[in-house]
Amino acid sequence: MSQPVLELNGARLSRLLRAGIQRLLADREHLNRINVFPVADGDTGTNMALTMSAVLTSLRRAADDHAGTTLARAADAALDGARGNSGAILAQFLLGMGDSAASHAALSTAQFATAVTNGASYARESLSEPREGTVLTVITDFAAETARLAATGLHDYLSLFSQALHKARTSLQRTAEQLEELRAARVVDAGAQGFVDLLEGMLEHLHKDVDAEPAEALIHSADNEVTAGEVHDLSHRFCTECTITGDNIDRRRLREQLATLGSSLVLAGTARKAKIHIHVNDPAEVFFVASQFGVLTAQKADDMQRQQQAAHDRRRRVAIVTDSVADIPDELLDELGIHIVPLRIQFGEQSYLDKVGLSAQEFLAELVRNPQHPKTSQPPPGDFRRQFEILASHFDSVISIHVTGKVSGTHNAAQSAAGWVQRSNSIEVLDSFNVSIGQGLLAIRAAELASQGLNADQIMATIRKLIPLTRTYALIGSMEYAVRGGRVKPAVRSIANALSLSPVLATHPDGRIAPAGMLFGRRNRPDKLVRFIVSRMKRGESYRVGIGHADAEAGAHDLLEQLRRAHSKIESAYVMPLGSTLSVHGGPGTLVVGVQPAPSS
Repeated sequence: MSQPVLELNGARLSRLLRAGIQRLLADREHLNRINVFPVADGDTGTNMALTMSAVLTSLRRAADDHAGTTLARAADAALDGARGNSGAILAQFLLGMGDSAASHAALSTAQFATAVTNGASYARESLSEPREGTVLTVITDFAAETARLAATGLHDYLSLFSQALHKARTSLQRTAEQLEELRAARVVDAGAQGFVDLLEGMLEHLHKDVDAEPAEALIHSADNEVTAGEVHDLSHRFCTECTITGDNIDRRRLREQLATLGSSLVLAGTARKAKIHIHVNDPAEVFFVASQFGVLTAQKADDMQRQQQAAHDRRRRVAIVTDSVADIPDELLDELGIHIVPLRIQFGEQSYLDKVGLSAQEFLAELVRNPQHPKTSQPPPGDFRRQFEILASHFDSVISIHVTGKVSGTHNAAQSAAGWVQRSNSIEVLDSFNVSIGQGLLAIRAAELASQGLNADQIMATIRKLIPLTRTYALIGSMEYAVRGGRVKPAVRSIANALSLSPVLATHPDGRIAPAGMLFGRRNRPDKLVRFIVSRMKRGESYRVGIGHADAEAGAHDLLEQLRRAHSKIESAYVMPLGSTLSVHGGPGTLVVGVQPAPSS
């Protein structure tokens, strides 16, 4: 029979939390499958797992016998790692517990109950529109029961957890009737289930031995479980998050300004560090408002419309991911379900998410206006990890196709992230040896094959054959921007201008982006570019073509017409605004052409 546990010092509390987190991590796929509120986008399990994994890492890194210090460390890690609605709520719950227990080296059941009650209050205050039937309800009911039990003089943690967990389980089952979305899908709230998982893991460890190290839990597969809910058109498409740090963040005013932008607002944290979670249509508005209150970091914006389509798409079993360097029309992204991980763009102190916080047109306008030349940086591995975790729980395989490793570390970041994912063996990361339009053509072809039902091995074999055959050519608008960015020396620009030379940049089979030739004279440059490209295409072969332009739409359409006249077998083509990767070096007027053998070839 288990010995009574009358108090929790920091070491014991750490072990209990780690045991609970292991239980939650084991259940992440099931949580993803039952996630229907507020959006059925299949990511609650991943978000809670990533949030609490940050806590797990922090607690493993350093032990402390002081309970209050342990809770403060857990709360800080949860805030930094918070993902999604439920993750932000959990972080705020731990923050409330930590503030209540700050001075206690060890917690009695009464002190623990007070801390839990304070945590529940913090969690509720973090939401702009609290809804019953969610994780918030179960946290509140658990807190009320622990307070009631502690008030009766119950001193044993084993008894306290056993009885309070029974109340939490009952509250969890009631969520299936409290929200229409849950009632229609016949499931309980996913975030609430995750919180109960956490409590169950803690109780199980109390039953075993509170002074023993918790074992790692086995991951529960949900392969045979149907994803609950249905796909709906969303009033707010992007799940947007960021972290603010400052000396005295006015959270009341910040909440007021954010509340006008969207829905599902959670504002967690303190006056020194705050985590924002909100659903909006324009993430840039959120980042702009947040930047007025402190230093902005950890921006992300997930496309929930695309995520919920992926979670419920039972026709294709391979998900395709790429980064924002790939230039793909929005309608094709939606039609083919291609998932994008954005790079970062930095204008001085101002940071943006590529194509999310800053559109192609907005980037070009800022490039011309701002005297500070922008810098781009690869997505952190955590962005890829989260995307891979979500998709791997809904698809048999994930193929991630990225900008050439010769110019960016994005491919390496994706590879690193894949190794951390639970189902890393189902994730393939490919270097496209390409950029922009060419990279986009490769991702499009992979997504088409996935929609036709091909498996990952078949898709990979086809794309590997296409990589050296897919080329991208760029005619920059002005060498001034390449000089500003340090890519070209001023003397080279002077010589080129004096001789009326226009270099044609191109991707090479080994992934380099380098000059492939020169156009002489300033007149009829598009005509000369067409001749240059067509001379490198096979006459009897069919091609797909994509053209990107930097504020030169008319010129791009003219270029396409000339290409069609010069080569009779262009099977399909698209024209779109050019992303930041090449326009940053060429400025307005830059034209980029991607060429790829058509499937019939």
